[in-house]
Amino acid sequence: MKAFLTSALFLLASLCASAASFSVTSPDNSLVLNVETGESITYSVTCKGETVVLPSAVSMTLADGTVWGRDSRLRHSRKGTVSNVVPAELYRKTRVKDNYNSLKLQFRGDWALEFRVYDDGVAYRFSSTRKDAYNVAAEQFTVNFPSDGKVYVPYVKAEEGAPYDKQFHHSFERPYTQQNLSAMDRGHLAFLPLMASADKDAKVCISEANLEAYPGMYLVRNSDGNGLEGIFPTVPRTEVNGGHLGIERIVTEREDYIAAVEGPRSFPWRILFIGTELQIASSDLTYLLAEPSRIDDLSWIKPGKVAWDWWNDWNIAGVDFEAGINTPTYCYYIDFAAANGIEYVILDDGWADGNGGDLMKINPDIDLQHIISYAGEHGVGIILWAGFDAFEKDMENVCRHYSRMGVKGFKVDFMNRDDQKMTEFNYRAAETAAKYHLVLDLHGSHKGAGINRTWPNVLNNEGVFGLENLKWGGTKTSMVHYDACLPFLRAVAGPMDYTQGAMRNATKSNFRPVNSEPMSQGTRCHQLALYLIFDSPLNMLCDSPTNYIAEQQCTDFICAVPTVWDDTRMLDGKIGEYVITARKSPEAGVWYVGGITDWTPRSVDVQLGSVLEPGKYILQLFRDGANSHRRASDYKYEEVPFTVSGNNSSFTVKMAPGGGFAMKIVRL
Repeated sequence: MKAFLTSALFLLASLCASAASFSVTSPDNSLVLNVETGESITYSVTCKGETVVLPSAVSMTLADGTVWGRDSRLRHSRKGTVSNVVPAELYRKTRVKDNYNSLKLQFRGDWALEFRVYDDGVAYRFSSTRKDAYNVAAEQFTVNFPSDGKVYVPYVKAEEGAPYDKQFHHSFERPYTQQNLSAMDRGHLAFLPLMASADKDAKVCISEANLEAYPGMYLVRNSDGNGLEGIFPTVPRTEVNGGHLGIERIVTEREDYIAAVEGPRSFPWRILFIGTELQIASSDLTYLLAEPSRIDDLSWIKPGKVAWDWWNDWNIAGVDFEAGINTPTYCYYIDFAAANGIEYVILDDGWADGNGGDLMKINPDIDLQHIISYAGEHGVGIILWAGFDAFEKDMENVCRHYSRMGVKGFKVDFMNRDDQKMTEFNYRAAETAAKYHLVLDLHGSHKGAGINRTWPNVLNNEGVFGLENLKWGGTKTSMVHYDACLPFLRAVAGPMDYTQGAMRNATKSNFRPVNSEPMSQGTRCHQLALYLIFDSPLNMLCDSPTNYIAEQQCTDFICAVPTVWDDTRMLDGKIGEYVITARKSPEAGVWYVGGITDWTPRSVDVQLGSVLEPGKYILQLFRDGANSHRRASDYKYEEVPFTVSGNNSSFTVKMAPGGGFAMKIVRL
């Protein structure tokens, strides 16, 4: 009996020791994270004294039935503080402040849970030192809100009533649905990032970072309150070719676990960006939480702009040959790029023979070696489009062969999944490409989630409802509204291959989809401003060289805009309505400022004094023309003297419906 009581008391003491409470405050004291351990592990968050996240449970379940986060035995805890500056390469600023307070909880069973609290958000991740192989059956992510607030939801495109496992194959290209949290469709997956209103001032944007060999997370509304819960695709067991031209891989059977793990590892960060809309749009948490660069020498990685063939349907004019997927057409694109200082020309779908199923077979209408050599002679790099299946199955050979030919990179397309196999592919592709000094544009892919820091040769990711959708999209799509959402949502997860730059522009009433001569919604200045609003180290000029040559003043501006920056500041904006962004050029003494609006015309005061030092400047300004509300291509260019006398020095600009402005600021 005595031995039994002793054992019982020891067990009770052990369990009680595991039930603990912790509190971590952000460096500026605005956010407070509270963590409770015991029968379960929950976290909650307050922002400036207001509860923005109610207690929300987290856990990870292994295939052998072990649950990290249920009745867990806490071994020890450790708090820490980091105040650092991270040098950033090929990013929207060259130095990033990395300031946070942390809590690491080490549990019995060789696993840990780490939290970080920044001024603009909270993040956590699981990790394990377990050395043997195991499978993760499920991960529990929940976030519970104090009220039924508004949400901006990117729903997966799927058939009505499709089960979750049939929704995991999609393009990650969807406009945002704005609705109350309680109105979210529980049968319809939402991908990340997603934003919710936590209270009257604070917003919570949910995303993730460091998606290496682990599935991306989806969200659905929970069944018993104002909250969201995570859903993860399980590991594919069998796949067949299908989808577009048969170059995708369609999962036909799945395992009963979400990830296979070979040994010690850290799992992806779950991120809650918290604050005002502008704080969230300004956040660098995705970059900070990604693993540092695995490439030591970055000197060969060249960001820049790309003359693109596909969006404009190879539709050039004023030449003596039939334009299309052929050598003369691509030499014409190269001449255009060279004349305008454009770093790259892309050869999109069609350069490889057939449907691109074998990247070692070249379209007989293409003299690829001549094109590559011709481009090299003119200081232009060639990037090749590659369907996922053909690239993945012959990756090493393809990268080696085309690197030796002089190709500078690949645009890999139609992955359309983010299960463990596909996220593992992204990192493997980046590593293989880096081995042969090739840059990558992971088109047809999910958000980057920080891969651009770990593998800086990945200059861009799609995962965005880009301009290509206007080639076929209906008139119900409001692209200008979507544009004004992106800096607060998709952009927080990394660069976007949106492909702006249309020279054919349409008002709301005049827009129509035309595949061979596509147009944008909104004004010419809206398109110019997107080069300043969106992050894209590899940035397309989507329109035809013919149209750019006819609009040389706009072309000169686009071609002079950098694609990586010394600094970026969000000056003003409201999600879905308007955005104003300032960026410091690597060119000494030069800033760029761009603004866009939805279909509502606006007069905005641009607070130039908040970024410029006192002194005299010239504003090289592109603004909407007096008749741009009727003829969207109408614009006015002017050079305006401007004096900055203090922080409140501002400049007023009017934007037409669907309009914008773009300016280069040069100090005198």
